[in-house]
Amino acid sequence: MSNDYQNQSFEYQPCREQRQAHAGKPHPVIVVGAGPVGLATAIDLAQHGVPVVLVDDDCTLSSGSRAICFAKRTLDVFDRLGCGEPMVDKGVRWHVGKVFVRDEQVYTFDLLPEAGHQRPAFINLQQYYVEGFLLDRARQLPNLEIRWKHKVTGIEQRHAGTPDAAVVLSVDTPDGPYALTGRYVVAADGSRSPLRNLLGLDSKGRTFKDRFLIADVKMEAEFPTERWFWFDPPFHPNQSVLLHRQPDNVWRIDFQLGWDADPVLEKTPERVIPRVQALLGPNAKFELEWVSVYTFSCLRMDSFRHGHVLFAGDSAHGVSPFGARGANSGVQDAENLAWKLAYVIQGRAPDSLLDTYASEREYAADENIRNSTRSTDFITPKSAVSKVFRDAVLALSKKHAFARQLVNSGRLSLPSVLRDSTLNTPDTDDFAAAMEPGTACVDAPVRGAQGQGWLLPQLGGQFTALLFGTPDADSLAALQRLQQGTLPLRLVVVSADAMPAASPGIAVLHDAEGLAAQRYDARPGTLYLIRPDQHVCARWRQVDIAAVQQAMSRATGNLPGTQTSAPAAQAAAPVAA
Repeated sequence: MSNDYQNQSFEYQPCREQRQAHAGKPHPVIVVGAGPVGLATAIDLAQHGVPVVLVDDDCTLSSGSRAICFAKRTLDVFDRLGCGEPMVDKGVRWHVGKVFVRDEQVYTFDLLPEAGHQRPAFINLQQYYVEGFLLDRARQLPNLEIRWKHKVTGIEQRHAGTPDAAVVLSVDTPDGPYALTGRYVVAADGSRSPLRNLLGLDSKGRTFKDRFLIADVKMEAEFPTERWFWFDPPFHPNQSVLLHRQPDNVWRIDFQLGWDADPVLEKTPERVIPRVQALLGPNAKFELEWVSVYTFSCLRMDSFRHGHVLFAGDSAHGVSPFGARGANSGVQDAENLAWKLAYVIQGRAPDSLLDTYASEREYAADENIRNSTRSTDFITPKSAVSKVFRDAVLALSKKHAFARQLVNSGRLSLPSVLRDSTLNTPDTDDFAAAMEPGTACVDAPVRGAQGQGWLLPQLGGQFTALLFGTPDADSLAALQRLQQGTLPLRLVVVSADAMPAASPGIAVLHDAEGLAAQRYDARPGTLYLIRPDQHVCARWRQVDIAAVQQAMSRATGNLPGTQTSAPAAQAAAPVAA
């Protein structure tokens, strides 16, 4: 297949519900929206063995580059979904950022100062490439059906609180309407979310009174592959500018415009080209690929769960783009939700496990909104006090290291530590704070049966018992008995010594550099329990099978106290567009 994803379109096809008045049992899951979050959710569900239908009202991928910064944690998720390699190969790797005041560099930072990680801190990659690589992967999965030009126009939740609970979507197509029924619906339909509107729900938050121009510029340039941010540059005085490199010799330039700027006028070439020339020089040769003007908002829904409808990505929350927290947090929504939905549908967990999707990702959204709001307030101060503080920090940062730490041009995306999740088992042993329960797993180089490799690919997709050191026979036998239980459990042994002998059903890894043990604060006998989304949920200094069994029950919502709230009230009557 061609990788010209920007110009591809996908053919509408009628579905079985259109051919049959009664098309059988409800689909286990329907995902609405074929953007990065919807595709990631659908792929993850399909890889868990759940049949899924993905519907989208369009027949193309995203227009323009849109989201371009994808963080290391997101790349780890894409690796688990089977499409990380082509993204990293195509993307532009970076880890260094620089901040300028006028024409003087005052601050630089390195987002990945240590070696021993498979993936870079960030890649820059146009959203249509990300969607394209995800779509290529989705098409490889036989239990994932994609329906283009199927537009949801109504929704009804039926039989609330019973085993027969279902969601009925009214769907319009070029051949006319039909009804589509599923046990659960994932709304990944973007910031304007038709599903959110159909349910009479809204997002609350703050809109910042400022406007920014995005210009994607194709050019040959000698700028390094770094994130450059200017406050009050001579080529755009009294405002800010951000510069990023993308693949295909395309550069993203963000110009602050001010609240009074006319968004229609500012998108015209007559206005954009002089701004770009002021940055690059009057003789620079470039082409405009995509131009947009946007206003910042930081907002979210009160609850990400409403009965059997679960909201993810921009439909659930939105942040300003400084910090790359939009698409990255949406993909982390997908990885949190997919395994929980799969376990509920497969009878391995109660429906209440889905409440923890809402509580965990609402917490993460609040963290992202808090960081994004602080960044935006620093970049575009809206009060006299804020401006005095910002200007003082920038002035001091030229000579004083403490002030450079206060310069905020966007606190870049990191995975949230879900330390207060009811799915965690609190520490009972002495551990360092790093890798506490609720933390996303970190990578390290290891050697396995196939040669040199990485730790994270060994941990994904199901619960994993990660044991450090060479286990004694009794501990090993007890862990192997756990594998015969009702919940899938993978065993991974990491040894600092020469690689131990392989055992059936166990991945044996050699920690030759000692980085895995160092990063997990491990010594011989240390055991971690990892969730299917690669988050730590428990850890011990020695194997305790009863404790492991209880932790697995807690992490799947099968212990009292793991329910965070009752499902939100479900709609009793249909809502039509």
